[in-house]
Amino acid sequence: MESTEKTIDVLQDLIEINNDRVAGFEKAIADINDENIDLKAIFQEYSAQSRKFSQELTALTAARGGDAETGNSVSGTLHRAWIDVKSLFGGSDRASILSEAERGEDAIKKAYQTALTEGQLSGEALQTVTAQSQDINAAHDTIRGLRDASK
Repeated sequence: MESTEKTIDVLQDLIEINNDRVAGFEKAIADINDENIDLKAIFQEYSAQSRKFSQELTALTAARGGDAETGNSVSGTLHRAWIDVKSLFGGSDRASILSEAERGEDAIKKAYQTALTEGQLSGEALQTVTAQSQDINAAHDTIRGLRDASK
């Protein structure tokens, strides 16, 4: 596959999983009960983070002549973990909410690792994905820390 096409596919996969992350956190925010209200602010922050990431990735895709729509992609199954996670959120206990959020964060973290190791990215795309990956890893670690503290 041509390098530009491969880059576009990788970026589109990351757009998909970021969009799914937004949906997952928004589902969690809607379903969290008052005793876990502090999680809403954290989940809103990460939802906004993924919106920003999607916008950045969409701009990179468009600059390469790619379509901003993210239909089927080379590794399109990566985003399904967040889809599964968002259906599991409910008014359940704090540890369960955070465990499911961490599971979703594991999926996006893995997608970024795959993009960086196998995506053949270069230039601005590599810089952007690397920076986003660092933020994703930090978010994952924050959620894992909250989950561990809730047990």
